[in-house]
Amino acid sequence: MWYHKPAINEELLQSLPNLKVVASAGVGIDHLDLKLLSRYGVKVSNTPFIVSTDTADMGMALLLASSRRLVEGNNLNVSPDTEYFPADWLGVEVSGATIGIVGMGTIGYKVAERAKAFEMKILYHNRNQRKKEEESAVGAIYCKKIDDLLQQSDFVLLTVNLTPQTHKLIGKRELELMKPTATLINVSRGLVVDQDALVEALQNKVIKAAALDVTYPEPLPRDHPLLKLKNVIITPHIGSATKKTRWVMMEEMAESIEAGLEGLPIPREVL
Repeated sequence: MWYHKPAINEELLQSLPNLKVVASAGVGIDHLDLKLLSRYGVKVSNTPFIVSTDTADMGMALLLASSRRLVEGNNLNVSPDTEYFPADWLGVEVSGATIGIVGMGTIGYKVAERAKAFEMKILYHNRNQRKKEEESAVGAIYCKKIDDLLQQSDFVLLTVNLTPQTHKLIGKRELELMKPTATLINVSRGLVVDQDALVEALQNKVIKAAALDVTYPEPLPRDHPLLKLKNVIITPHIGSATKKTRWVMMEEMAESIEAGLEGLPIPREVL
């Protein structure tokens, strides 16, 4: 499966009685009905570990691009109407700022490692607190309540899996808890954020900006209000899109398929 295609539904499973394994690219499995697949005796694999470094890089890239207004600056520079550069073209500081990481799994922890290099104060919210030695290695402070993280952070970065518990985790209430100077960055799944509430928050300056690698749907309709806002950066779900990573993803998917066909234990099986 690539980009959630083909759709693995009951009709497809009934038409493929000899299907043994579904190998899905990437880490997210929110597009798969695991109970349905199990009922048909089909095993599932994904590629969770290879994507983490590139996705963490992407999170930091979006943070930097938004804070320093790189897309706006590029557009200003190449515009045929530009006659001078305004002296008050200002971004916001990253070094010394507070980043709040929602979801401190493999990707979230790698983001923390990068944020430490930028001398940021690091807060994180997770279902479970990390070990003390892991926290101290990056200087991360655990927030048991997400509200505490939202209220203190200059940048809120989302790296959670999409589950029923994280569906629209960031909505109107959560956005209103954030600083009016804060930026929301999402490299997880579009449905982790209530997109209508985000549009309203950006239009009304409830928060300063957003930088999104994911939306719903993908791509957005060409008349979607998010595409018209200057304080938004949207990239086309390219968190893992480097040549090396995509090559290894394909290799891992092929390994899982071969193992499934041969009746061997499946590497990276989703249980």
